Formats: sequence, C-alpha cells, structure tokens
Amino acid sequence: MHTLLTTLHSKFIHPSLALPYLAAYCGTACGTIEIVEATVHEPRDNLLALLLQHRPDVIAFSVYLWNREETLALVDALHLIRPELRLVLGGPEVSYAQQELWRHPGIRAIVRGEGEAPLRALLHSWQRGEEPQGVARLSLRRADGSIAEGPDGPPLADLDTIPSPFAQGLVDCQRGFVYYETSRGCPYRCAFCMSALDRQVRSFSPARIEADLLWLLRQRVPKIKLVDRTFNYDAARARELFAFILRHNQGSHLHFEIGAHLLDDDTLQLLRQVPAETFQFEIGVQSCLPDSLRRVQRHAPFDQLSHAVRFLRQHSQIHLHLDLIAGLPGESFAQICTNIDQVLALQPHHLQIEPLKLLPGAPLRQQATALGLRFDPHPPYSVLVTPDLDFSELERLRGLSRLLDLTWNQQRGRRFLQMLQSHHGSASAALLALTDFFQSRQLLRFPLTGRSLFERLASCIEHLYPPPLQTRLVEALCADYADAELVSVNNLPDFCVPRRCPTDNPALSTAISHSVDSRLATLRGQGIKLQYLALHLPAASDDDPARPIHLFFYLSGKGRPLHIEHQRLAWPGTSATSRQP
Repeated sequence: MHTLLTTLHSKFIHPSLALPYLAAYCGTACGTIEIVEATVHEPRDNLLALLLQHRPDVIAFSVYLWNREETLALVDALHLIRPELRLVLGGPEVSYAQQELWRHPGIRAIVRGEGEAPLRALLHSWQRGEEPQGVARLSLRRADGSIAEGPDGPPLADLDTIPSPFAQGLVDCQRGFVYYETSRGCPYRCAFCMSALDRQVRSFSPARIEADLLWLLRQRVPKIKLVDRTFNYDAARARELFAFILRHNQGSHLHFEIGAHLLDDDTLQLLRQVPAETFQFEIGVQSCLPDSLRRVQRHAPFDQLSHAVRFLRQHSQIHLHLDLIAGLPGESFAQICTNIDQVLALQPHHLQIEPLKLLPGAPLRQQATALGLRFDPHPPYSVLVTPDLDFSELERLRGLSRLLDLTWNQQRGRRFLQMLQSHHGSASAALLALTDFFQSRQLLRFPLTGRSLFERLASCIEHLYPPPLQTRLVEALCADYADAELVSVNNLPDFCVPRRCPTDNPALSTAISHSVDSRLATLRGQGIKLQYLALHLPAASDDDPARPIHLFFYLSGKGRPLHIEHQRLAWPGTSATSRQP
C-alpha cells in the first residue's frame, strides 16, 4: 500500500511540520509513505496530475484555514477520477463540525485532533487488509456508507515516542524556512483559540529537543519558527533552551511565540545577550483592557506584559512583533483605538491588528450566538458584526491595519507618522485620518509599491492639512522615503523635487563632497559601492534646526543587502558640524 501525505501551503517557502511527524510515527508498518507538498496557487489540474502520478492507494490531506476549499475540491475530483482511492482528511479545519464534510463522497476517513496515533492505526489496518475498529479520534465511512465514529481519546502522553523527522531526513530544509515544536498544548484557555481544547502542556524531553535543535542549527537553516503556543510557559525550561540556542547558533534566525508577562528577571537578563537579527518574539497582547481579557479567559495582565516589552525594547536587540484582536466581546471602536495607542506607545517593531476569527472548535465560536457575534461562515471565519462594532467600523480598522503594515511595520514613514500623531493627539487618530482618505479613494484595493505609497501619502497631506503643517509633513515624508529605499536625485518623486539641495552654493557642495569623500575613505577595499542623496529639509529638522541638510548614503555590493545611513549637516557658515543622529 502506497500512501501520500500531502498539504497545500499558502506560500511555497512554507514547509509542512505535520507531515514529517506523521510519516515518522507511521514508520514502515503502514506500507510505503511519501510526502508531497504544493500550494493553493497551483492550477487544480496540475495538482491532480501531481498527486496521481505517484500512483497512491491512499492520500491523506492536512487541512487548514487557507486550504480547506481547494482541498475539498481536489477530494471531489480525485473521487471521480479514481473512485477506489482512499482519501483521508486531518488537521484543525476538519476536526470539528464534520457532518457537512461527509457530503463529499470521496472522503473515507477523518482524523480528529492530534493525528499520529489514529493515522497509524488506520493505515496499519488497511495495510493488513482490515477495517479499523474503535480507533480513538478516527471517523470512518463504512462500505455501506454509514459513518463510524471512534471514541474521543487522549493525545500522546510521551512525545518522544514520535521519532525525530529531522534525524530521519523527512524535513525539507532547502526553502530557507523550517517549523519546529518543542511542546504541544497551552497553559491558557483563551476562548478565541483552539489551543484552549488541549488542556495539558506536553513537552519533548530536553535531550530530544537539544538533539533536534542542534541538527537544525548545524544545517544553518536561515529561519526556524517555533510553533509552541507559549514557548516560555515554564520559565526555567525556556531560559535553558534560549541559552542552548545562543551557545550553538551558527547564523539562524529564530521566531518564538511567548507570553511576555511570564518573562522573569533572570530570563530578561539572559535575553540582553541575544545578537541582532537572531530572535523574534511574537507576543499576543490581544487587548489592553482587563474586562476584555477576563471575558475571553486570557490571563496576561497588560501591566506585566508592557513592563517586559519595554525592557526588551530598551535593553535587547530582539525583534518584537505584537498582536491585537479587533472584535472581542464587549470592546467598542473607541476602546480598540485605545488598545492601539497603548501598544504603539511600547514602540514594537511590528504591530499586527487582526479581526477576531471564530474558529471551529474554539469556545468562543460555541458562544457566538449568545454573545451576538456574527461571522463569515467561510474561512477564515472573521467576525463581521458585534453588539459593539458594526461592519463599517471593522472595515475602518481593517484599513488601519493595512496602512500600519505598509508603513510602521515596514520601517517606513515613522517620522511622518510621529509628526502626524502629535498633530492629531494620538497614533490611532492619525492612522484613522489616513485610513479614511485611502478608503474614500479606494487606494487600498490594490498592492502599493514603496514609491506609490509615499506619493499617495503626499496626496493625503495636500488634501487634509493646512499649508504650514503641509510643509513639515512633506519634508518628514521626504526623509522617510529617502531612508526606505535607494533614491536617485534624478528620479525623485514630485513631492521631493523642491527639497533637492541647491547646486549653485559652492560652500554647500564642498561640505557635501567632504562628507561623501570621508565615508568613501572608510569603505575603500571592501567592495562596497556608495551612492548618496542630499536633501534640504529645514521644516522637518525641529529636533536639530542647525542641521537642515539631510545626507543619505546607500551602500551596496555583491551579496550584500542595501544598507542606508543618514547624516545631518549644518548649513555652511553656521557653527554646527555634521554628526550621525
């Protein structure tokens, strides 16, 4: 018997974590097993051909939010092409509310929840020519068409019984990105999360974790994303693993989902040692309001969380990605804006604002009707209306989130945003002013390149703000644009053209040339090319009005990412000297 384990990713670079673990656990007792990965963007005919060319007897699909519809379409087509083919579904998207799934006649079995044990029992029985009987967390279509529901059962108590898929060579490490888990389950019961159903945190043994991590680090995988729901649920355990990684890392970047409120002083001190570009922490704030957190049973006090974030921001080089949810029960539009202001005040590198999703199996989905939460019945099940938010308010928040992604989260436009925040009195008010302008002109419907984004922001300034403020905002935008990408003096956008340094001032030209020559001297022999741009931005220089000349150095070279440096120069004839801000 030949089995394909397969899934459809949202992007090619995303490797599967589930499939290698399933293959390792099934071993050789289930016939031959092959892993085939594809993406949702490939034409369906191509996917059918890809799967069938392997001549499988069984195809087991791992099903998620992003691939449910395309997976079910494949199931229907495969059943028509080869009715005898046994098709199995598993994963979070099919573990709950299965009744509608059985309408697809090609489905022979559905695995509920953690998949290793039920899938091995199923494949082992079929390999021996038998039908499985009473397998926990397995639903089966019998030959007569009836559905046999196996009992509920606990997940694996000892995760080390799953052989390492890394040691067995089952994990594709050639995409530059690998998922890894050190534990399963979550100590919290957040009503919006499916992890609330897995009430026990189970960890692989320290020896197993260190062996897998060492293997990954020695492969020099560029990015390792740990998918533990709360990596630091045990402070001492997390601290030991952080220290182990720091001792053995050879250039990998690691992403962790952590509870910032759980970071103790010893761990915070250790994290001061993390080199730049090495760790990223994803921190689920979700809400800053105690009543909101209490309603969804999330126990992560904002004061403790914010203390840890401020410490990390001030004393570490860890990239901080914070999350907020829009649409939690009881939260109004104004309260969500307050959340945004409080979190942006922590200066995270990235702030993600996502609408509440009513996921199948999550406690909040079961309570949705009682709470008045109306949501899209199709993936990703986003909330559409709540008793405290109408659709138009959620749409404004969605636009705000998109603009935040295009600007703050991309390290673009931060001077401009800070100046706009001072004018409006809060970050959320500034972002909403931009959002309303962009949405009223349908500017967020399509992708925006860096230049087109800045040009539209300049248009917003022209239409919304009085002339004195316009000048300051446009000059801040010019500095932000020059700091965001390689800009040539011959290819400036229209809003930057008037800010070019005059070429008829010999003293100014000499000062600029001196700075450029000095920087070139430090780069000699390194194979680095230097280009530069000089802008006169007096209105944007309130922080240092004696240095209104903004000089941008663009350093590039073979195999090197573009590096941008920013210097400030005094106008010739003043006493100020150049300095690096």
